[in-house]
Amino acid sequence: MRLAVLFSAVVLTTAIAAGDASGETVTTGSLVAEMIDMHNLAGFPSPFYKTVQFSSHDRRSSLPGGPDWFANSDGFGREPIPNFEAVLHEPDPKGIGEYLVCDVEGPGAIVRTWTAAINGTIRMFLDDADTPTFDGPADEFFKDPTGRYAAAAGVDVGLFAGTFQQRDACYLPVPFARRCRIVWTGNVQKIHFYEVQVRCYEAGAEVKAFRAGDLKEYRKTFERVAGVLADPNEAWSYASKREPLSIQCKVEPGATEEVLAIEGPAAIERLTLKLTADDLDAALRQTVLHIVFDDHPWGQVESPVGDFFGAAPGVNPFTSVPFTVDPDGTMTCRYVMPFARSCKILLQNRGKQPVAAAGSVLPADDNWDNTKSMHFRARWRVDHDLVADTAPGVQDLPFLVAGGRGVYVGTSTLLLNPSPAPHPSGSWWGEGDEKIFVDEDVRPSTFGTGSEDYYNYSWSSPDIFVFPYCGQPRNDGPANRGFVTNHRWHILDALPFQHRIAFYMEVFSHERTPGFSYARLAYHYGRPGITDDHVHITDEDLRVLELPENWMPVARRGSANSMFHQFEEIADTELELREGRLWAGGKLAVWRPARPGDELSIKVPVAETGRYTLRFTVALTPKSGRFSASLDGKPILGADEPVDLFVPYRTLLRTFSSPPLELGEGKQRITLRYEGGPEGVPETEIGLDFLWVQRQ
Repeated sequence: MRLAVLFSAVVLTTAIAAGDASGETVTTGSLVAEMIDMHNLAGFPSPFYKTVQFSSHDRRSSLPGGPDWFANSDGFGREPIPNFEAVLHEPDPKGIGEYLVCDVEGPGAIVRTWTAAINGTIRMFLDDADTPTFDGPADEFFKDPTGRYAAAAGVDVGLFAGTFQQRDACYLPVPFARRCRIVWTGNVQKIHFYEVQVRCYEAGAEVKAFRAGDLKEYRKTFERVAGVLADPNEAWSYASKREPLSIQCKVEPGATEEVLAIEGPAAIERLTLKLTADDLDAALRQTVLHIVFDDHPWGQVESPVGDFFGAAPGVNPFTSVPFTVDPDGTMTCRYVMPFARSCKILLQNRGKQPVAAAGSVLPADDNWDNTKSMHFRARWRVDHDLVADTAPGVQDLPFLVAGGRGVYVGTSTLLLNPSPAPHPSGSWWGEGDEKIFVDEDVRPSTFGTGSEDYYNYSWSSPDIFVFPYCGQPRNDGPANRGFVTNHRWHILDALPFQHRIAFYMEVFSHERTPGFSYARLAYHYGRPGITDDHVHITDEDLRVLELPENWMPVARRGSANSMFHQFEEIADTELELREGRLWAGGKLAVWRPARPGDELSIKVPVAETGRYTLRFTVALTPKSGRFSASLDGKPILGADEPVDLFVPYRTLLRTFSSPPLELGEGKQRITLRYEGGPEGVPETEIGLDFLWVQRQ
């Protein structure tokens, strides 16, 4: 109890220093409207607030740089110290205790919740009410409480799926005027991951507390915002009435071209770019975008073009609130970029090939306010040849260290993970927590529970997913191997800072992995006078990355007790071989069935009689079809629904597993059956990389 009160006091004391509260009353409706208001982000907030996070991070990590700074008991259960602000009631004979998630005094708002899994129940009390606003399963509270509130208000629950509820997180704003107290009742010996992000407003801010009826009272706002969040690229409404300004240029190797200059005061409301080159992936990494506002040296934006738009390397389509990448390579940014006097956009070709650029800028009228207007900033950085490691080799990687006044609004990470482990338990790179120090923090006011948790997913998932505020538009596989891109946009959960911000992410993997490349962008706004730790991009930074040649899977951790077989070595029929660094041994066996019902026979050697799982690591591509598998006539894969390997736009490696099987010693005959392909795709194929026989 006392810990929470002290923490709140620190937060609110910091906020009070911002000045007198001003502005309109904060309500559920006004916060929902902010979820698609990009202009709002570009002005320093009034009333001021500090965004803090309560989470199940390891409480031993109390001293920055100390012996337990990288401790990792953060919600699995049986932690040395309970992962809460206080123990309210010790566990009973059944192991059920009562714990304080947070007790925030003063005006504020919950802006994000997340969980991977959590047992028990939650009670949430607002403004010292005796009756909880929420009283129910903890998993529901952290992952998606919208159904409960929607039902009470008579609102369609479908409005919130994929809009307010995003992957494992929920962005339903819950404001409070005086206090927010959240109590968890459950078993700390079992899984209990959680994160709650809270805006703590400065004293005097007018806030109207949330109630379930708000979903009905602000129904039109919820519907309008949900409509945009469901498809930002198509539903976005731009405020500007001005004509777009065209960008057309060719940039020779070693050259820098000023592609557009705009006089202020004004703002960029939309920036669109598309590059064309013989080697597009190289061009997207080696063509550097510079945006210079008000003649500041080097510019506030310095980033490879593809990385800036959040989906590199290559073209990996997605749509979100601030960014869209189309399948044809057209990339759009909706972060609003105000300036007082001038804006220059330059493209610098640091590669060895000519690059053509086409696009446009939508300028908007904007009156620069010398008290609150801010420049948009995004300065790319990369570390090649890192050794990603487990303890004791964990390290903090800086994303942004800045002094001055501003607002943090987004993160993108672009990785090359050369791990040879074919299972998430082994290839996982993201055990590391985010640690964000703001202003007078002596310990992070945002302390996370894992990199994927920060990006709103969990359990080392290799899934390709896109949501309005988060996504994983690239993850080559198998598991977490290869090129991986994650992003998260802080729109409702922005992090304002008055004096400084220091954002670190731990590099913490399951296994020691040399040759790791970790690029990242920290998107933020800054008042003139802000400084940061940016080091300007070198040619070495921009080198074209490739996967290791002729990699082979290893039998460790999640793939322990496995024997691996290349499909071309065990198939009864000679198969076409396709070369590439993504495939094990540098080769993919390609089966081209002529019609549904065609079969391919393979013989799998089994060393001794026992219980095994058969795992098929196969290619997913825009030309891939569907298949099933049987052993001695009995279905082992795709019995209820064939395995569908079709994905648009991408090429991935994924693993599909049989149930545990009793196998005898010797060669086992498995039959693959072609079940058809996607409509309109000629020459459908089934790409077969390797099969594991894993002893259970």
